[in-house]
Amino acid sequence: MTKYNKIVLASLVLALASTGLAQEAGAAGDETYRGLRALGAGLALGLGAVGTGIAQARIGSSLVGAVAEDPSKAGSLLLYFLIPETLVIFGFLALFILN
Repeated sequence: MTKYNKIVLASLVLALASTGLAQEAGAAGDETYRGLRALGAGLALGLGAVGTGIAQARIGSSLVGAVAEDPSKAGSLLLYFLIPETLVIFGFLALFILN
């Protein structure tokens, strides 16, 4: 991921977070907190899934290269491919805890 992509992603996240705070001053209450919880749950699941996709793309290409050289290591290397999937599981956990 280039530096430009990181800046664009960070500005997008901040823009989405600021829309959750752009409410009338008199409307503060449970609605504000419910909206921010939903925003946090969406970010937890979405960013966890994006991170998992990036990690598995890199690990998967390396896994295919290693298995092409030595097919007997396929089972043990598959474990390394499955480890980033726990990020999505933690995102689902945060989603259900926040909602």
